[in-house]
Amino acid sequence: MLRNRLKYALTYREVVAIVMQRLISIDGKVRTDKCYPAGFMDVISIAKTNENFRLLYDNKGRFTLHNISAEEAKYKLCKVRSAQFGDKGVPHITTFDGRTIRYPDPLIKANDTVKINLETGKVVEFIKFDIGNIVMVTGGRNRGRIGVIQHREKHKGSFDIIHVTDSTGQQFATRMGNVFTVGQGTKPWITLPRGKGIKLSIVEEAKKRTQALKAAA
Repeated sequence: MLRNRLKYALTYREVVAIVMQRLISIDGKVRTDKCYPAGFMDVISIAKTNENFRLLYDNKGRFTLHNISAEEAKYKLCKVRSAQFGDKGVPHITTFDGRTIRYPDPLIKANDTVKINLETGKVVEFIKFDIGNIVMVTGGRNRGRIGVIQHREKHKGSFDIIHVTDSTGQQFATRMGNVFTVGQGTKPWITLPRGKGIKLSIVEEAKKRTQALKAAA
């Protein structure tokens, strides 16, 4: 990431030198492991440059480092994997980034999204996985696309299918496991990367490139 995306290092040895100075934080914790696996929605902070990034998908389904403000870097969104009772009847939820949170709001269920304060590790708010909420697709051929849930097809013994409409009116469908709720209604709780999750066709991309070349000439 430091070498290939941010271009802050030219070689592997330079990457090691940077992380060993304890300048890189992921989700509010300093990381010195040069191979630490950052994932979707993780917040990466660089102390020396006062920069903050959120790891998201672009509209082509590739990982992108989206620049965010210091205020937005204080929280992250996590998708709930399960909500259950543990030993001695203690309720807890587990998230897809490996967190276990005890005594959550009893209304939080699997596939909902929780907003976590990175300083305290506590749930601040949550979004129900429901029709009408804005989502980002995190898997499959539509990965990186953003839209609003229109309909949910339930299939017993198989995968539930979610139908989504993006801001241009295009409709697509994907498995429920590929969908991550990022906002209440049509308002996202995070800033979105360039492209706003709208997938262009090959012809539309060609036209866009031609217009950019004409504008630059």
